[in-house]
Amino acid sequence: MKKTIGKTVIGVECILILLLIFQNPLQEEEVEEDKYRLISSIYEQQLEEAVSNPRIIDEEILERKKLYDLNDTDYNNLLRIVEAEASGEGEEGKLLVANVVLNRVNSRKFPNTVTEVVFQSSGGKTQFAPTRDGRFYSVRVTEETVRAVDRAIYGEDISGGALYFVAVSKASRDKVGWFQRKLQKVCSYGGHDFYR
Repeated sequence: MKKTIGKTVIGVECILILLLIFQNPLQEEEVEEDKYRLISSIYEQQLEEAVSNPRIIDEEILERKKLYDLNDTDYNNLLRIVEAEASGEGEEGKLLVANVVLNRVNSRKFPNTVTEVVFQSSGGKTQFAPTRDGRFYSVRVTEETVRAVDRAIYGEDISGGALYFVAVSKASRDKVGWFQRKLQKVCSYGGHDFYR
């Protein structure tokens, strides 16, 4: 038999302990010890009930929807270019590179698919150096890169709409100067500056 007092459920045993505490002239230490045991018992009971109650989860809330529905070729090319451009940058740096590629896909200034964006060239120069120097073809895609790319595909954009990035330490002074003169800097992360 249980009795509900407010929001606290107290068993018969606890009520008996309370009666003993207040009816028997126990020494102060024993009373404090009994109070502690009673409170611990109530807490343990409430915790057990809270943990054992069934949970109802709305699947619609948990279901994430992809913002980009990429075919296998586009997905693999996105993984490879992100790994080649941002290897060693951490997941956030990789997410930023994926954001730039996908932002280009969404922009009227660039081609419509990831593969076309990755391999785009202008005046004989490729947009992404790894497609020219071979890194794109030799990278081993890490789990961190997969996570970053998947975050971007599901719509996470931390780039502020960036369409360009440059590796400041690797690019020529003229190239970095062009970015600084012609574009608006959005952020810096790791070895890259991001622009729109």
